[in-house]
Amino acid sequence: MSATILIIEDSPEIRLSARFILEDHHFKVLEAENPFYAQEQLEQGIEVDLLLLDMNFSRDTTSGEEGLSFLKYLQKQQLNLPVIAMTAWSSVDLAVTAMQQGAVDFIEKPWQNQRLISLIKQQLKLAELAKQNQKLNQQLQNNASPTFVYRSDVMTRLFNALGSVAQTDANILLTGENGTGKTQIAQWIHQQSQRHSHPFVAVNMGAIPENLFESEMFGHKKGAFTDAKEQRIGRFELADSGSLFLDEIANIPLSQQAKLLRVLEKNEFEMVGSSHTQQVDVRLICASNGDFSKLIDNELFRQDLYYRVNTLEFRVPALRERTDDIVPLAEHFIAQHCAKYQRPVLTLTDDAKYALRQYRWPGNVRELGHVMERAVLLSSTNQIAEANLNLQPTIHTQRLPLMTLAQAERTLIDLALERSQGNIPAAAKLLGLTKSSMYRRLEKYAIAHHKES
Repeated sequence: MSATILIIEDSPEIRLSARFILEDHHFKVLEAENPFYAQEQLEQGIEVDLLLLDMNFSRDTTSGEEGLSFLKYLQKQQLNLPVIAMTAWSSVDLAVTAMQQGAVDFIEKPWQNQRLISLIKQQLKLAELAKQNQKLNQQLQNNASPTFVYRSDVMTRLFNALGSVAQTDANILLTGENGTGKTQIAQWIHQQSQRHSHPFVAVNMGAIPENLFESEMFGHKKGAFTDAKEQRIGRFELADSGSLFLDEIANIPLSQQAKLLRVLEKNEFEMVGSSHTQQVDVRLICASNGDFSKLIDNELFRQDLYYRVNTLEFRVPALRERTDDIVPLAEHFIAQHCAKYQRPVLTLTDDAKYALRQYRWPGNVRELGHVMERAVLLSSTNQIAEANLNLQPTIHTQRLPLMTLAQAERTLIDLALERSQGNIPAAAKLLGLTKSSMYRRLEKYAIAHHKES
């Protein structure tokens, strides 16, 4: 074991005796001769997993007041460390008081070595379980439905369709490019479902090594293989009664796909190293940017597994397909990052909005979020201009279509008016024209007059 134990004891002989015992069992040991020095060490940020605390020091030898004061300090500082209290003058009253002040157990000196080690291991295991429960509770709290910003018709249609099936238990496959928000949509589906009060467990299938696939997904018993020091709960069991989101499902090795298919068909599995069959009830949501037709043709993805995961399939559009959403999304990210970095909310200039709409966004919504975070950090004024975005020019591989000079002029005028938000003097300046020349061309092409300023 590699846990660190801090011994708080005024007797050098007892500290030395405890060190020998603990190091023999592969613990790392730190020492403090009284609570004051222990407090100094903790405030310096040392990493400690458990405290062995003597209850009596220089003030007196029987009341335990110094030890109790230190326990109160730990509570006040919200240092959630397991503390085993110890004293040579044990009494029921002192033991009860120590436990009330936060000690997890009590041992009398001189101790029996085996009991001391057993007690420490037990409390370390309980502390680890408490951490795991805290993480799971935090995960449940973080399952709040994400906020979506959209105005485009394509996203409106997508959410209308998803809303009509979210409350069912049908398996859903989300396809589309990376960075389009498939994970957030999966979480939204879970929150709209009847399983919303149960766990939402997300797994990036592309990040699981092939040799750990079964352990990650189904769990393992202690001793099932060389590094299985403790029992581990798999993702299916964690998601029981809730939703299991398998991201990048196309990356599952072919050799493991049959094992996943069996669980989905029969709703049962066995932990690695166990012959006991467990039942599981999960709603499956998957996502991928892969081309399943090609994967199936090349025998890289099982067709029967594909039919199992795509009861309903929805394509999430790329950001360039929903240009009406780009500026509202950018303003949403600006508000988020201004709050995060405690800056006043910034606004986008017109040229920045134009640049955002013209950019192709190969990284989609994820890239837009990163661009706006960087712009918030680098902006030195209360506005974000095009220069703050630092967007790389989009490379066009095709030439402009052949057109007449009149058609080209009309196209340039439309582009200038769009970029200037209909401001005629500003559009004229972009084209290198005078205001009167601009008006003549507006009349020539029967373009409705826009804003003067």
